[in-house]
Amino acid sequence: MKLLFTGASGFLGNNIYPLLKDNYSIATIGLALQDNYSANLAIEIPNLTEKYDIILHAAGKAHSIPKTEEEKQAFFDVNLQGTKHLCTALEESGVPKSFIFVSTVAVYGCDYGDNITEEYPLNGMTPYALSKIQAEQYLQEWCNKHHVTLGIIRPSLIAGPNPLGNLGAMINGIRNGKYFSIAGGRARKSVLMVQDIANLIPLLAEQGGIYNVCDTYQPTFRELESVICRQLGKSMPLSIPYWLAKSMAVVGDCLGSKAPINSLKLNKITKSLTFSNEKAMRELGWKPMNVLDNFKIE
Repeated sequence: MKLLFTGASGFLGNNIYPLLKDNYSIATIGLALQDNYSANLAIEIPNLTEKYDIILHAAGKAHSIPKTEEEKQAFFDVNLQGTKHLCTALEESGVPKSFIFVSTVAVYGCDYGDNITEEYPLNGMTPYALSKIQAEQYLQEWCNKHHVTLGIIRPSLIAGPNPLGNLGAMINGIRNGKYFSIAGGRARKSVLMVQDIANLIPLLAEQGGIYNVCDTYQPTFRELESVICRQLGKSMPLSIPYWLAKSMAVVGDCLGSKAPINSLKLNKITKSLTFSNEKAMRELGWKPMNVLDNFKIE
């Protein structure tokens, strides 16, 4: 089967492309030298030369906090307009059988909560969350109109070699001796092994649907710290009491973006945020990998 892959040169793409290439005839689209189609989806409609059975749309903008209106708009240019440009190109080359969109749990807009399901309202208000919500809504209409099976996955924190975002920041902090655990690191977070996304592709292409995807076991910060420290050959980071962290966060609120911690960051570190994968396991027969057993940081 022919698969068109956007975002194949990113963190997710680099990790799952090798797992997909033996089962699919893959063409990629993006700005990397190795991409089959060179195109910036945010500003142009690519000229596709053939029809594809499956679209895996993983290209997107994430992992940054916008400070200007221009930076906020960039999320919508990439995540929403890029999706629209891709769909326009597919109308020209021939619509696929299946379209798989990599969204995010950020669409729920939750800073904390336990076992959040797909039924939870989409309350995300950041440019990242809003752009993904609008892209999901656009694709639901487009796929319905063109009779395309749509699969939307909402991954949690993604673990894999040299990860981005908060997990990457944790690894760098521990490596450089600049990371502190807070209040014993008891808060739990949903995490997903990046390889698991490859296992979802054939299931989603066949059935479609909207799914949270994460490990069944929700590790604590302390458990993640332990896995990382063991691989780096480092001792466990010092744990500072909550009252001290709270005092530092209040000071950080006054210092602005340069502060290592503020009240928002403290909330995210000390409150659990977990998601339910029960629907994906039940409806797709998907079995996620155990993150603590399989996470290799490099």
